[in-house]
Amino acid sequence: MKDYIEERALELAAYILETKATVRAAAKKFGVSKSTVHKDVTERLMEINTALAREVKEVLDQNKSERHIRGGMATREKYLHHQHE
Repeated sequence: MKDYIEERALELAAYILETKATVRAAAKKFGVSKSTVHKDVTERLMEINTALAREVKEVLDQNKSERHIRGGMATREKYLHHQHE
């Protein structure tokens, strides 16, 4: 694995753990695709640092279990915003 990919995977992992960020938020912050973030923090990180990969997986699993709530809140905000126009 190339050094810059390894470094990016570690930086993404640190960012996700510090901020509890979603894959989408991390992708936006680092200027890469959601697929890249997912591959970096699941597959590649497992080869680099297994313990860190497990910690990140917990955050991602938590985010996944809450995504329906975030989606509902986003829709609510959208319609509240349109009512005030």
